[in-house]
Amino acid sequence: MSDTFGGQARSLAAIAGVRIGWAPQTFWDATPSELVMTLANPMSTDHAPPSRQIIQDMIEREQNG
Repeated sequence: MSDTFGGQARSLAAIAGVRIGWAPQTFWDATPSELVMTLANPMSTDHAPPSRQIIQDMIEREQNG
C-alpha cells in the first residue's frame, strides 16, 4: 500500500470492490465510517452498541456542556 492519499484510496477502493461489490462511485460517495462499518466483522464485539448507561451519560454531558 502506498503512503500517499491516492495510493491508499486506490487500495481501499479495490478492497471495497472485491469484498463488498461497491462500484467506484459508491466508494467515493461513502464516508470513512460507512466503509469501516461495512468491512467490519459483524460478529466482532469490538463494535458493540453502547449500553444504556453510556448513552445516558452522553446525554447528561451534552445537556450540561
